[in-house]
Amino acid sequence: MKNLTTFDDLFDEANHENLYPKLVQQLNKDLLFANVNLEFDAEVLPTSLKLMLHEAVYKLIQEKFMDYLNLLYIVDVSEEKVKQLDGNDTLKLSEDVTFLILKREWQKVWFKNKL
Repeated sequence: MKNLTTFDDLFDEANHENLYPKLVQQLNKDLLFANVNLEFDAEVLPTSLKLMLHEAVYKLIQEKFMDYLNLLYIVDVSEEKVKQLDGNDTLKLSEDVTFLILKREWQKVWFKNKL
């Protein structure tokens, strides 16, 4: 598994491995478990997925913080990595957290595929 540093890296890797649909499926599963009212179509474009998830994370931080924390718990985003982010700009924070969520979901899909 490569060290992914951007959304483009992540989506390129997922597409290269032919696992992008499984990434969307895993994300939908965890969103459902976390009671987040958001579901992506299997054919969603990576740019749309990123923007819609970013918007949802931003709203959760602003309006439903406990649901936001629950989502991070369900997805299993590293608490240490979240603490390292700058929380002064909520928009930037939500973008960074969106990347951490997608990166963690990709790890799950990649590991399941390699077993």
